[in-house]
Amino acid sequence: MARGIQAGDTAPDFTLPSQSGEPVRLHDRLGQRVVVLYFYPKDNTPGCTAEACAFRDSYEVFAEADAEVIGISSDSADKHAAFAGQHQLPFTLLSDQGGKVRKLYGVPPVLGLLPGRVTYVIDRQGTVRHVFKSMTNIGQHVSDAVEIVRQLQTEQPA
Repeated sequence: MARGIQAGDTAPDFTLPSQSGEPVRLHDRLGQRVVVLYFYPKDNTPGCTAEACAFRDSYEVFAEADAEVIGISSDSADKHAAFAGQHQLPFTLLSDQGGKVRKLYGVPPVLGLLPGRVTYVIDRQGTVRHVFKSMTNIGQHVSDAVEIVRQLQTEQPA
């Protein structure tokens, strides 16, 4: 079993369809911005909805710090579109049907069944700077990500 992607590792590149059906390539999003990549189990479950809404509510903070939020689950692009519309999510949701990218990052399942909940903060050079894993501490995913993104913003050369 792979140890999973850790802080200091290079973020594996991938291309997945967004909620609009457009392909999104991770490395195309890097360079200009920091990427907050969060894997979550499923659209419209209580924890995942709370997490998505917490990222939504902090979205301006991320945007001001030149960071982009991207959520990934195995739900279809159509389900993502409905989920994003219902909760006014201003960020990209990617459909990882079959869980290939989840496996690429080594996101562990919980109790052997549920896809895990892990947030990665990836700097402009494509290096993972922070990894946070917790199924239950939803708010910490967002607060940790905000803190790391702000630190990375101060490192950005003028």
